[in-house]
Amino acid sequence: ICGQVDGSVVPGMTGLEAGQSAFGDVLAWFQHVMLWPFYEIIGQSSTLDSKQKETLLNEAESTLIERLTAAAEKIPISESIPVALDWINGRRTPDADQNLQSALVNLHLGTGAPHIFKALIYAICFGSKKIVDRFEAEGVEIHNVVGIGGVARKSKYVMQTLANVLNRPISVAASDQAPALGAAIYAAVACGRYPDVLSAARHIGSAKEAEYYPEPNAVKTLKRDLEIYEQLGEFEEQLAKIR
Repeated sequence: ICGQVDGSVVPGMTGLEAGQSAFGDVLAWFQHVMLWPFYEIIGQSSTLDSKQKETLLNEAESTLIERLTAAAEKIPISESIPVALDWINGRRTPDADQNLQSALVNLHLGTGAPHIFKALIYAICFGSKKIVDRFEAEGVEIHNVVGIGGVARKSKYVMQTLANVLNRPISVAASDQAPALGAAIYAAVACGRYPDVLSAARHIGSAKEAEYYPEPNAVKTLKRDLEIYEQLGEFEEQLAKIR
């Protein structure tokens, strides 16, 4: 675990910090890779004027993830897809090692962009699962998860996949500015409006925007993919030692 500090979140309780080097950034990286031909071809086109180029590039940027998500959702969960690691920026937790890199295996001629996108979604969810497993192995029980901002609010598909991988319910906070709201909660306690952080949070904390629950069939199928993810991770760790 990256850090543990008494009173770092709620006075009298120890805050345990853990996280991935990249979550939504993994998907953003793939978006950038996919958009490179657009920038090159459209940007240098002699048949389009500057306004048309701008319109086409803006449309590609704003709809690519949405289209990839829709296509990935249509791939049956039982269908074999590539397996990826989420260590594009190294591994933060558990067992920090910034020398590790991502990997992608099980590609074939039938593999398309949606298959790779889905593999990356699985990878970031599996990375989260490994962190939860480490907490529980050390005696810290995790019963549910709260998602804030970013991917949590933008992608129902990622959140449902995460709920299936973690086999736990996930609630998504409705606030657009959850960290700022947290600061306001502390301020409300500091100025005496509420007696403690928990009381302030109950009164002015964010409502739930959505809730996701594990789907039994998906939970069972994803366990197989998690095992392959773990085996690929072990291989990458061995490879890193000889690079």
